[in-house]
Amino acid sequence: MAQNCLGKIRSYYARLSEKEKKIADYILENPEKIIHSTINELAEDLNVADATVFRFCKRIGFKGYQAMKIALASEIIEPIQHIHEEINEQDNVATVTEKVFMSNIRTLENTLQLVNGTSIQKAADFLLAAQRVEFYGTGGSAVIAMDAFHKFVRTGIKAFTFIDSHFQLMSASQLSDRDVAVIISHSGTNKDTINILKTAKTNGAKTISITGYPKSPIAQHADVALFTSSEETEFRSEALSSRIAQLSLIDALYVNMMILNKDTANKSLKKIRNAISDTRM
Repeated sequence: MAQNCLGKIRSYYARLSEKEKKIADYILENPEKIIHSTINELAEDLNVADATVFRFCKRIGFKGYQAMKIALASEIIEPIQHIHEEINEQDNVATVTEKVFMSNIRTLENTLQLVNGTSIQKAADFLLAAQRVEFYGTGGSAVIAMDAFHKFVRTGIKAFTFIDSHFQLMSASQLSDRDVAVIISHSGTNKDTINILKTAKTNGAKTISITGYPKSPIAQHADVALFTSSEETEFRSEALSSRIAQLSLIDALYVNMMILNKDTANKSLKKIRNAISDTRM
C-alpha cells in the first residue's frame, strides 16, 4: 500500500521537535517544490543540517529522504485528490459530512501503516493464553474499553471492564501472571491509566497498550504497544478521531482471537445467543 506522506506528517506533527515542525510546515506548504529538491537544497532553504532532514524522514516512517519524495510525488500527482480535511464554518452539511468521512478513512489508512504484524501476533498470543483479560480506559477511552469487552466476551475468554477508574485500579490489583491487561489511552500520559498499568505489571500481568504516542509512558512500559495515527482539526480533536482507529485495532485482535480460539468461541457465541433468545420469549 502506498504511504500517505502528507497524512503521516500531519499525524506526527504534534510529536515533532521545533526543527522537525519547521521541515513539516515547509513540506505541507510546498509539496510540489520538495519533489524537485535535493536533501541539501531543502536543508539549505530551512537553515538546518542534512542530518536533521534525514532524521525527520525516519521519524515519520520513511527509510530516507528519497523514499519520502517518492511517496510524496505519487500522492500529489494522483488524478483524484483527497478532499481537504479541514472543516470550515462556511461548509454546508453535505461537505462537512464528506470531510468527516474522509478524515476517518485517512485515520484508518495512516494507522494501518503503523501496524506491526509482530506486535499483533504477540498481543494475540498473550490473549489466547490468558486466564482473564481486563480492558482499561478512562474518559473517552472507557467507551472503547466497554466496546472491547462487548466483543471479547464472545470469544470464550474471561473478559472484564469497569467504567470507574478506582474500580479499574482495584481490579488491576487482583491480576496475576496468568492475566492480561489491555490499556487504552490516546495520549498515553493519563495518571490514572499509568497507575493501572503499573499495578498490573507489579502483579505480573502481561500488558498491551493502545495509544497514539510511541514515546508516552504507557507505550514505553507495556509489554506490547499498538499505535494509532490521527489528525486534529479546529472542530475535531485528535483524541476524538483516534477512536475509530482504536476500535479497528480491537476489531483486528477480536477477529484473530475468534479464529485462533474457534471451538471455544463458537460455544461461547451459542451460549450468548441462547441467553438472549430466552429473554425474548
